[in-house]
Amino acid sequence: MKSIPVRDAVGMVLCHDITRIVPGTFKGRAFQKGHIVTEEDVPRLLDLGKEHIYVWDMQQGLLHENDAAVRIARAAAGRGVSLSEPKEGKVELSAKHAGLLKINCEALEQINSIDQVMFATIHTNHPAEQGKTVAGTRVIPLVVEESTVAAVEAICRENVPLLDIKPFRPHTVGIVTTGTEVYEKRIQDKFGPLLRQKFSDLGSTVLRQIIVPDKQEMIVAAIRALIDEGADFIAATGGMSVDPDDITPAAIQAAGGEVITYGAPVLPGAMFLLANIGAVPVVGLPGCVMYYRTTVFELIVPRILAGETITRRDITRLGHGGLCANCAECRYPDCGFGKGA
Repeated sequence: MKSIPVRDAVGMVLCHDITRIVPGTFKGRAFQKGHIVTEEDVPRLLDLGKEHIYVWDMQQGLLHENDAAVRIARAAAGRGVSLSEPKEGKVELSAKHAGLLKINCEALEQINSIDQVMFATIHTNHPAEQGKTVAGTRVIPLVVEESTVAAVEAICRENVPLLDIKPFRPHTVGIVTTGTEVYEKRIQDKFGPLLRQKFSDLGSTVLRQIIVPDKQEMIVAAIRALIDEGADFIAATGGMSVDPDDITPAAIQAAGGEVITYGAPVLPGAMFLLANIGAVPVVGLPGCVMYYRTTVFELIVPRILAGETITRRDITRLGHGGLCANCAECRYPDCGFGKGA
């Protein structure tokens, strides 16, 4: 740093805070460390008794922390991502719209391996509502070599996008609820209203719900009828355990379902089934979806509704972070549930 006359400091970066004192009235910061001096600042600084100030000697090839953070954030941001104004050297990245957060975790690790750079995010594959802050970035020193920022930008160019908000695609959902006790109205169905709300929250609508007894041919007929009526997503509830009367998995296969998995390393949600009938995804939802706020439904269904094709490996990777802590007040997705996905 160096000391220069205030009148010569326009465009320079302050090395320290400058305090304003009004006896008996005010004492506080008038200019913040890192502030870039403007023409309008000169009279104010002189009024504060500052004939000379310490500034950074911004040589060619150096960037101020604010400029560096903006460049990094711009390079990393994909669709559906907005940037905040730099504040104290930091830029935050937020969701422009509701959707599924996707992060290239390997590229993110490369960026954070660069000295003097940090880029922090929430977990990938988690839903984000409009306006949610999903990441923040800055450089560590007040000024940084431009080549450091250029190295980050190069990683982002090779991994476009580093960070993306994939919008949910509206689906038409058909619900097949199995269970003789529900069909005969011995107990009240509670799955239907719950799923209507869950799918509505993700931008999709329920075409209709068909309630059938534990008879394979009737389950098959219900699935096929909903697809014929235009359903492009099927949710089957009930009959997902290993009891003799629980035949929903077999019925999904009989309806033409190619099973990707029956069972998931997730609690709650172990008896989850995922299949495809042609281009129509089919999920078999265990009873826990009705009783717990956050289950395997929240880890898989949003990804499907965002247009992703889920593989067997996607399911097996859920094991790391797949144990819900059943907190007294659920904070999902602001927690570690599903972070291994």
